[in-house]
Amino acid sequence: MTAPASPADLVILGGGSGGYAAAFRASELGLNVVLIEKDKVGGTCLHRGCIPTKALLHAGEVADLAREGEQFGVKTSLAGIDMDGVNNYKNGVVSKLYKGLQGLVKARKITYVEGEGRLTSPTTVEVNGQSYEGKHVLLATGSYPRTLPGIELDGTKVITSEDALELDRVPSSAIVLGGGVIGCEFASAWKSFGVDVTIVEALPHLVPLEDESSSKLLERAFRRRKIGFELGSRVSGVQTTENGVKVTLENGKELEAELVLVAVGRGPVSSGIGYEEVGVAMERGYVLVDEYMRTNIPTISAVGDLVPTLQLAHVGFGEGILVAERVAGLEPAPIDYAGVPRITYSDPEVASVGLTEAQAKEKYGEVKTLTYDLAGNGRSQILKTTGAVKLIQAPDGPVVGIHMVGGHVGELIAEAQLIYNWEAEADDVASLIHPHPTQSEALGEAHLALAGKPLHVHG
Repeated sequence: MTAPASPADLVILGGGSGGYAAAFRASELGLNVVLIEKDKVGGTCLHRGCIPTKALLHAGEVADLAREGEQFGVKTSLAGIDMDGVNNYKNGVVSKLYKGLQGLVKARKITYVEGEGRLTSPTTVEVNGQSYEGKHVLLATGSYPRTLPGIELDGTKVITSEDALELDRVPSSAIVLGGGVIGCEFASAWKSFGVDVTIVEALPHLVPLEDESSSKLLERAFRRRKIGFELGSRVSGVQTTENGVKVTLENGKELEAELVLVAVGRGPVSSGIGYEEVGVAMERGYVLVDEYMRTNIPTISAVGDLVPTLQLAHVGFGEGILVAERVAGLEPAPIDYAGVPRITYSDPEVASVGLTEAQAKEKYGEVKTLTYDLAGNGRSQILKTTGAVKLIQAPDGPVVGIHMVGGHVGELIAEAQLIYNWEAEADDVASLIHPHPTQSEALGEAHLALAGKPLHVHG
């Protein structure tokens, strides 16, 4: 493909969530866009992250329902997990979405270039020996799964989340290093498949970025599900043995399993692609940006997992759209990262928006909190799920944090996001009638209670 004679309005390096969202929005605003991707449009989220992982978790949920049908008076049993079948289902979901994305790239008349790009100046990216010039360049090269010093990944016994998604068998046992979102999601799915799982987390709680009460509820649920975890434990060594892996902790404990999943977070893909040479300001591998996603070079922006903001696909979308609108001459508002919903899709799910209690206390001094137990929610009883909705309110002000744990509470976070972002007070939500019996009622009733009008709670 020959490069366009005149510079494009926007050249984007990386076709993941941040890159393609910017490309779509920019082309919609009439800009001439070049999108460069070395692998497949859709990036980590579609091919190696959110989408395949959630498919795996759904297959796990189906397995649990088959195993536990008796408690609903339905005689089912689990005959087994056919990993080939699970992978076909998962890959089918991914491939449908991928085809859709490819169609959108074509329909939007975006110049799509397949190949490994390299930043060669503040306005040019080189791919396959060909230079693409842009009035503006967007860096969106994403992230890779990190490991820990001294731990060698071999792709079979010591694996990353990307390897875990390609497993052709159900391991008998697994040790998960890292109790964050990725670690908890894989531990949950594997447990549903019948794997003996233990999580090792260096910090004192699972999902340590969540409100401590949510972490505790998840830990209680995982204990009930017989998912093991070692909290406040650092790994001192990982050795492969004849039939598996041995993990040694700094406290002297030894754990053995068939495989180890290293889920200690993701690092930015930023080295060896010309960023340093062109003079882009970086720290610990992340590209530094201001609230409008601008780097220190006026013609270069960066978004997504490459910058030190929340590593979430929907954050990448939002940042990509912001850059496209800014480059097109609109005046988009910066993103309030506290107002972005966060979900861990384990069983039970953990979902939150706004500030944790600790963050709110730091900001406001004293805060009011209210916890509504899902035991009082009819739909949750029907689904046999336990958990809670916790609200955090600024002194005589709006609700500034909403934290939920329970089956499928991730689906409730959209309303919670509006409550936080529209600075609603407890009374504003309490006067809205929620449909019965739904889990969304739990959110409504929590606000009723916070407004001093408790319904199904012991006031």
